[in-house]
Amino acid sequence: MRKVTENEKMVFEFIKDRIEEGYPPTVREICAEFGFKSTSTAHRYINNLTAKGLLEKGNNQNRAIRLTGGNGMKIPLVGTVTAGIPITAIEEITDYISFQPARHYSNPLFALKVRGESMINAAILDGDVVVIEQTPYAENGDIVCALVDNESATIKTFYKEDGHYRLQPENDTMDPIIVDEVSILGKVVGVVRYL
Repeated sequence: MRKVTENEKMVFEFIKDRIEEGYPPTVREICAEFGFKSTSTAHRYINNLTAKGLLEKGNNQNRAIRLTGGNGMKIPLVGTVTAGIPITAIEEITDYISFQPARHYSNPLFALKVRGESMINAAILDGDVVVIEQTPYAENGDIVCALVDNESATIKTFYKEDGHYRLQPENDTMDPIIVDEVSILGKVVGVVRYL
């Protein structure tokens, strides 16, 4: 890999910090941060950092800059969860996956392999791996990993309603799970799909 210049390091650190805050910067935001008069200067830095293996570019969209996979996190894969009928929760590390977070998470992350098709309208397919931020809290509309009856885990969209909880599948052919009590294991923050 070619040597990274001091100016490239500064631009890279700015991009990295912004990604960790939640979104990569636009080219214009890079220009504003460093006082570049032309967007072509920012593009040159992005292209150089891409050529040196530090960044990846998306397809001509705003905020389509990513850190390369080499800077990703290793997330523990702790078993399988259903996107369908809940199955018994198993919590032992079976492997680790690489995950490039879009932002910094304050709680630990873990991953589960998905079985079933109840979340297909949310682009979570059978065989995908979901990355979950461990938290006992969820808001209506969050996609969560929920523990039902203290033993069965499932991935569903969470809703707290009058006197009960609704775990809503994202598949029009399936009915929701209605329960009086539920434990939230975490919120889904990413999906990894292997082809």
